Amino acid sequence: MIWNETKECMSRDEMTVLQSARLVKTVDRVYHNVPFYRKKMQQLGIEPGDIRGIEDLPKLPFTTKNDLRDNYPFGLFAVPQSEIVRVHASSGTTGKATVVGYTRRDLDIWSECVARALSMAGITREDIIQVAYGYGLFTGGLGAHGGAEKLGAMVVPMSTGNTKKLTTMMKDFGVTAIACTPSYLLHIAETLEEEGDIPHIKLKAAVCGAEPWTENMRKQIENKLHINAHDIYGLSEVMGPGVACDCRFHKGLHVYEDHFLPEIIDPDTLKPMQAGETGELVFTTITKEGLPLLRYRTRDLTSIDYAACECGRTLARISRFKGRSDDMLIIRGVNVFPSQIEAALLEMGETTPHYMMVVDRVNNLDTLEVQVEVEERFFSDEIKELEKLTKKIATVIQHAIGLAVKVKLVEPKSIERSMGKAVHVIDKRKLV
Repeated sequence: MIWNETKECMSRDEMTVLQSARLVKTVDRVYHNVPFYRKKMQQLGIEPGDIRGIEDLPKLPFTTKNDLRDNYPFGLFAVPQSEIVRVHASSGTTGKATVVGYTRRDLDIWSECVARALSMAGITREDIIQVAYGYGLFTGGLGAHGGAEKLGAMVVPMSTGNTKKLTTMMKDFGVTAIACTPSYLLHIAETLEEEGDIPHIKLKAAVCGAEPWTENMRKQIENKLHINAHDIYGLSEVMGPGVACDCRFHKGLHVYEDHFLPEIIDPDTLKPMQAGETGELVFTTITKEGLPLLRYRTRDLTSIDYAACECGRTLARISRFKGRSDDMLIIRGVNVFPSQIEAALLEMGETTPHYMMVVDRVNNLDTLEVQVEVEERFFSDEIKELEKLTKKIATVIQHAIGLAVKVKLVEPKSIERSMGKAVHVIDKRKLV
């Protein structure tokens, strides 16, 4: 068991002392080693000596994804390039890739955090774990792999791309745990169901991340596969998977605060918010060497709870994400998150968890069509039943988002499956 009780069960005062000491060292390091931060702090009239503890965190400048892009590729590294032993990068589909670098110590800490997350999900060195995140520049595959090895489990580095081979190995190898995106795990479950193989697998746990998912989606995964599914969170800029994970009580994701200092801010005013209030999640890394970041704006919307958990851990917990401030759609003045649509559909129980939102602009008016997969039996029923279900789904979605939408029911498997992050939005307004 990699449960680090000395860190995960600290009192709040003890954690504050540890975080403050590490923050002071981090600020001093970036001021002297990263010209970008030195200039930012000087513009604010701040010197390293002004930061004496986490109570001074609001004095420090924010960091954004654009800052990483503007300093592409290695401009924010805080150590000589000779000390960087690995780099990862985002896809760069919306601009330049964001490049992150790791020292050997960074990789050790990353592996430790992922191992602690896997342990939180009940996985031990006796397990066989398939890593079905993508390997390569994406942090998911190698991040989960390193944590599983640190834990001492047997690792099957499956990656993505061949679901049939994955399910065959799952059966033949006696795989007991899997790490992948939740949408891909649902696709795996469908494949196992089609082959009648659910009774023949030994899977007991899943650690899913890299995309937002709802509590209802978690329950659906657990019911289909008869396993325990856990939510793991991370982002490459901060480290990768393993920044936070939920325990067996599923009442928020425990943040590894001894390495990542969380804040919640108002995304409009940038002012700190109180515990329990929903806002944008911000992280300051307090042990990273290669790419330490001050107050990195994740754009993820959540709240934070500092109360001790039923599991015994005292680590702060972030709630399941509502969405992202930069992924939010504004349709006829209404703020809409894909997660709201997903939650509404899963509540119904008459649809599959696969959907697509198509946003368009007709005669200068924004429109939203939600394509929803439903079970095959609905297409063999009378047309009135299909119309009835369509109206019911439209009503449920309208109540969830406060906006009238057009609903189009589609047959099973007609919406493309993703083996990485699921794509739920086609915004045609951006194509015009």
